[in-house]
Amino acid sequence: MSEAGEGSGHGCGCPAGERSTRRMFLTAMSVLGLDLAAEAVPAWAEPASERPKEGDVFVAIDADKPDALEPKDVPVGGPPVLAWPMDPPSNTVRKESRLNKVLLVHLDPSTLVGPTKDRAAEGIVAYSAICPHAGCEVNGWLADQQILECSCHYSHYNPREAAAVIDGPATRSLAALPLKIVEGKLAVAKPFTPERFRDVLGQLLGVPNHA
Repeated sequence: MSEAGEGSGHGCGCPAGERSTRRMFLTAMSVLGLDLAAEAVPAWAEPASERPKEGDVFVAIDADKPDALEPKDVPVGGPPVLAWPMDPPSNTVRKESRLNKVLLVHLDPSTLVGPTKDRAAEGIVAYSAICPHAGCEVNGWLADQQILECSCHYSHYNPREAAAVIDGPATRSLAALPLKIVEGKLAVAKPFTPERFRDVLGQLLGVPNHA
């Protein structure tokens, strides 16, 4: 079962192949799920590349079999489990886009703040594993503080409070994915919010958000 690394010092998850403006633009557009991206790169319209949908379950990224994760599969207090969303009827794992990588974190429900309480399922919260600062992977876990870390530029996020930025160069929280329990499995309750993906788009393209 894939888990995010603990502490600093591990390799950066920066997408080396996405450094050009064109690729960053297409990446950002795919985050938004816009038709333009689908037309530019038809493969993105395939089920395995689509954004997480309501009812999708989760499978660990390093799993040998596409077994849907249950709450017990996510360690209480961390480290996070890195997962892909999966369409249950077809068993299609949505792994053809790195933007679909999801961090599942199991926390004490009494510590969850504001909307995070409503998005959680049995204390488990889900966030995009892609840092909105530069598109790197959020692959660090500081166990003593129970916070998420992007090892590229060391932005830190509080998973108990909507993955709000604690410090570092990032100015936007991680995109949250609301959860529910369906037949004992962790499942997507609602898609990623469009507002948050617009923030990610602005960050990747260098467009300031004046909201």
